[in-house]
Amino acid sequence: MRNTGRKTYPKPKLYARLLRQWDVQLMVVPALLFIVVFSYIPMYGVLMAFQDYSIFQGFLASPWVGFKHFEMFFQAPEFWSVIRNTLVISLLKLAVGFPAPILLALMLNEVRNRAFKRTVQTISYLPHFISWVIVSGFVTSLLSTDNGSLNIALQNLNLIGAPINFLSIPEYFWTILVTTGVWKEIGFSSIVYLAAIAGVDPQLYEAAAMDGVSRLRQMFSITLPSIMPVIIVFLILDIGNLLNAGFEDILLLGANPVLRDVADVIDTYVYRVGIQNSRYSYATAVGLFKGVLSVALLAAANYAARRSGNSLW
Repeated sequence: MRNTGRKTYPKPKLYARLLRQWDVQLMVVPALLFIVVFSYIPMYGVLMAFQDYSIFQGFLASPWVGFKHFEMFFQAPEFWSVIRNTLVISLLKLAVGFPAPILLALMLNEVRNRAFKRTVQTISYLPHFISWVIVSGFVTSLLSTDNGSLNIALQNLNLIGAPINFLSIPEYFWTILVTTGVWKEIGFSSIVYLAAIAGVDPQLYEAAAMDGVSRLRQMFSITLPSIMPVIIVFLILDIGNLLNAGFEDILLLGANPVLRDVADVIDTYVYRVGIQNSRYSYATAVGLFKGVLSVALLAAANYAARRSGNSLW
């Protein structure tokens, strides 16, 4: 090996680097404690899924029953309807809710009037900070048969003869739920994509403009490919959360028992059958089943995305 004449120094050991960066490392401690306390320690409760858990006997004294509660869930009459509702609602939210903020970010990027652009951004992301309780009340009032704005508008346009109780018709529930969710989250979700677009090299646009490339063509040939890594990462995360169809929005908007056949998803089923009836072991088993499938979906999505060179690991 050729001697370059340069003197090499060994890398400092890990504890020496941590000691020099003690102030920076100290800032990470609260986040680590939060994760340990609220994410890792509660995992001990997964044991309930394999027990007939009793709050009086505790984890150690409760009898072990193996996969009894998983079998009960698989054999439950509501199993297929709950799985169907979860997948359909999640896929609808993914198909509509995922590209919506990307399109909004692309359109806002083309706006040259900064005042108008900031106004639209503010108006679009404010609903994210509104509680689902308030949003559900707003939607219920909007769709009400008694002076509901939508029914009044449709009657004035002679499109309907009598008010329609939209929140009591199962065929309308999925559309109402997905539309409300997109309206609530589209602005806030677009912030990440706007930040990614801001990092695109301006020289690419200048070179394209000199070649006579239209703004629309620049959007598809420069902007979208440049932010594709960010899009793929968020798509992987959304696929991993595919079984998280929602809880608060479905619980509040689908409170009508008439909608149970189309509104009951895994999370609401766990709350209704497991928590309210104090069937803690059963609820834990259903939640664990959903968690395992979510990890499998996340791993599969990451494996598929790895072929494009953009993955989480």
